[in-house]
Amino acid sequence: MAATLTDSAPEATANETVSLSNGLTCEIPSNSPLAKLLKSQRTWIGPNAKQRQRILRDAKSIAIVGASPSSARASYFVGTYLLQSSDYRVYFVNPMADTILGHKAYPDLASLPEVPDIVDVFRKGSDIPSVIDDVLAIGAKTVWVQLGIWNQDAAIYGESKGLTVVMDRCIKIEHARFHGGLHLYGFDTGQITSHKTAR
Repeated sequence: MAATLTDSAPEATANETVSLSNGLTCEIPSNSPLAKLLKSQRTWIGPNAKQRQRILRDAKSIAIVGASPSSARASYFVGTYLLQSSDYRVYFVNPMADTILGHKAYPDLASLPEVPDIVDVFRKGSDIPSVIDDVLAIGAKTVWVQLGIWNQDAAIYGESKGLTVVMDRCIKIEHARFHGGLHLYGFDTGQITSHKTAR
């Protein structure tokens, strides 16, 4: 059953009250594994599937922050897919690289030749707030944080500043899924069609 935490005891006791979904409450040590688990529960949701599809459909340009020139990295694979399977103008942001996939790499978002519609982020969760500040500084509207990366406070902060935030989702999987190439869970559907799909 779902539970929420509220501070209810003096700091000396180091206890917190857990409110259960059935209305009952109990106290647990604030440093217990259960307390840590409850604190880590995700409550932020983000755009639903239709909204994510609209984001991808309406975008014309994507900047990949944390892009890597190494073919072993996920950002390289995503960059390859976007260059080969979409009409997006794709920009790579990495201050340590000169080129990625044959394209110029930029040291930061402020150096890009245009404001990208989507900033796709391959950085660790603790870096997301600073990336959001960089996105706000250039006037971009959407931050897309890649699969496996989560910072709920950063997502809430970004939304409070007017950004659209997608988090813990792979832009490659989402784009392919919305265009008939992947099942809901990212598997190849084997679908072949002569009908042109929306970009």
